[in-house]
Amino acid sequence: MIKAIVLTRHAIVKMEERKIRFAWVEDAIRNPLWTEPEPRDTTAERRFARIGDHGGRMLRVVCVETDDTIRVITATFDRGARNPK
Repeated sequence: MIKAIVLTRHAIVKMEERKIRFAWVEDAIRNPLWTEPEPRDTTAERRFARIGDHGGRMLRVVCVETDDTIRVITATFDRGARNPK
């Protein structure tokens, strides 16, 4: 079963401001290059994806996954993101 992705109001506003497409967020959520815990919230996770349509920039999506949904807290391009592997 594919979990529904739910955007918070904050995520919607930030995605509009930063011109981040939902498809990019979905790709980062479903096919991340890597993940890491969100330091400010132990229930949240950061997921990263390289966005070829946006100059190869790294997208960081902060989300909380439950049994039924994946709730997006925010999304931003992260110039300092480095894959820990």
